Amino acid sequence: MSDRIYLTRDGYNRLKEELYVLVHETRREVLEKIAEARGHGDLSENAEYDAAREEQSQTEARIADLENKLASATILDPKQIKTDKVYILTSVKLRNLDGERETIEYTLVSSEEADSDLGKISVRSPVGKALIGKCVGEKVEIMVPKGVLHYEILEIFVK
Repeated sequence: MSDRIYLTRDGYNRLKEELYVLVHETRREVLEKIAEARGHGDLSENAEYDAAREEQSQTEARIADLENKLASATILDPKQIKTDKVYILTSVKLRNLDGERETIEYTLVSSEEADSDLGKISVRSPVGKALIGKCVGEKVEIMVPKGVLHYEILEIFVK
């Protein structure tokens, strides 16, 4: 995986913790399930064995994915983030130009750290892609599944 992944220190640590649990706990638990299922005899008609092998496959794939992400991660220091334009790790305050004209706030993060409940949106999402590189005062049109959204950028800051 050659793409750089930009993470906060917290995001990096969360991925490291998930990897640790998978390698040191989940992997062992899955191997125990496989051994137990093998003890039930004929593997050709052993659904428990097949399920355990599938779980093992998914666990190993996630371990490999996390190892690749961590190997290509760059940890961003919020103190180094500029606020002249919308960049990854900047927060942006937007005014909805449709309807109620309410304001909304997002923080742009990598896909690995996105959490819409916390207002953290991926730079690869339609909203993130539309905002990256924009300045205060600019108006943006964002194509989303529900239609077109219209926002004005009111403020760019780092939390």
